[in-house]
Amino acid sequence: MRRWLLPALALPGMVVLATPAAIVYYTRDTRWAHAWATPTTPQFWLAIVCTLVGLVLSGWSVLLFARVGQGTAAPWDPPRRFVVLGPYRHVRNPMISGVMFLLVAEALALRSWPLAVWCLLFAVGNAVYIPFREERTLAKRYGHDYALYKENVPRWLPRPTPWSPPGDGTP
Repeated sequence: MRRWLLPALALPGMVVLATPAAIVYYTRDTRWAHAWATPTTPQFWLAIVCTLVGLVLSGWSVLLFARVGQGTAAPWDPPRRFVVLGPYRHVRNPMISGVMFLLVAEALALRSWPLAVWCLLFAVGNAVYIPFREERTLAKRYGHDYALYKENVPRWLPRPTPWSPPGDGTP
């Protein structure tokens, strides 16, 4: 249990909880202070939808890494097996997409421009890190399987139909 708890707290916990909490705290007495969205505003309801999508994507991805991949999302304990199930059949980075949905939800729910900027910085950071570091590491670790996956499954925008690797028996 601790094997999966530490990466969940260290990685998404820092991005989705600690950093936004610090931003809200340090902007509380400024013109950039947050103002809670209420059920009478569209931001409130969009934040609810984004939260649900983010939790499902992130949670499902973490479970697949643990159960199928026999590892975590942490660089110090990566999956031992290549995972191409569930949301990974539609998009290569569902965990990051889930975190992005959660950050958008926070910015909307708190109607906070500083949180929106944090979301943008996180997106730009991943847009640089993933292709230049993570994908190179995955290519070395999984070879041809990852190359084929990368050719067929987009990085950020999900494909409408699930991709099935050749010979996996999935229709």
